[in-house]
Amino acid sequence: QVQLVESGGGLVQTGGSLRLSCAASVRGFNPYAMGWFRQAPGKEREFVAEVIWSGHSTHYADSVKGRFAISRDNAKNMVYLQMGSLKPEDTAVYYCAVRPRILDDYGNWGQGTQVTVSS
Repeated sequence: QVQLVESGGGLVQTGGSLRLSCAASVRGFNPYAMGWFRQAPGKEREFVAEVIWSGHSTHYADSVKGRFAISRDNAKNMVYLQMGSLKPEDTAVYYCAVRPRILDDYGNWGQGTQVTVSS
C-alpha cells in the first residue's frame, strides 16, 4: 500500500508563497490521479487540486484557481502544490491523496502539513 508524506508547510504572510511536496513511497507508482485537499479548523476537508498522472490535465477548486499550481514528477513519484497570493482563508492542514483508478475515490491520505497565513 502506498504511503504519502507531505512537507513544505509553514507560516507565511498574506500575499506570500509556499510550495508543498508529497512523496509516494511505492515503486512503479502509476495511479489515475493525485490530489491535494485541505481542512481548516471546524470545517470539512475540501478538494484543492488534482493532476492526472499519465497526462497533463489539472483541475482546481474555484477558490484557488489562478493562485495555486499542481504539478507532478513521475520519475520521482512526487506531487507538488505551488501556492501563491496566499490569503488567511487558505490556512489549513493540507493533505495529498491518491486516486488509484478513474472510478476510485481518493485515499491513502498522508499525515498532512500545516499552512498558516497571517493577516
